[in-house]
Amino acid sequence: MQDITRRRLLWSIPFATAAVAGGGFLAMLSGLRKGNFDPREINIPVINKPIPSFSLIGQPPSAGFNQQELQQQTKPILINFFASWCIPCLTEMGVLQQLSSHIDIWGIAYKDKPEAVSGFLERNGNPYQKVGQDPEGNIGIEWGLSGIPESFLIMPGGIIKWHYPKPLTVASTQTLLSLLQ
Repeated sequence: MQDITRRRLLWSIPFATAAVAGGGFLAMLSGLRKGNFDPREINIPVINKPIPSFSLIGQPPSAGFNQQELQQQTKPILINFFASWCIPCLTEMGVLQQLSSHIDIWGIAYKDKPEAVSGFLERNGNPYQKVGQDPEGNIGIEWGLSGIPESFLIMPGGIIKWHYPKPLTVASTQTLLSLLQ
């Protein structure tokens, strides 16, 4: 008798799990219909608004940087979120190298280990004037990252002028450079 009860219990677990998942799915569909749930909603920083508050530890040999330091700059800075494990980040390194002769680029190593970042920059070149670490990804969340690489053009005073949520290309850098003129 205990075997039959145990067997029924084991058979009921997948059905209960499916029922709970189905209930969650129905709640999301209901939210979509009522207009209070948007699956595409991401906290993206608003263009022409100030940068979020942050402070980064340095990626050796660079010192870290923070919100105040970025706001005090008198020229535009490109902030680039990257990681050594990110294939698209590797593909954009050549574009960043070329771009670094036109604008200062500060990098933020997103969810990466310092030794992996050092190796990545040694192998592929370092286009960054400063590199900070975001080991837990909390700064990326504050900036509204939807993935990496992502780049932000920061104007003097710490105002976000431009956001590019994918690997930089020659065409995208032309748009960026036109904003600097």
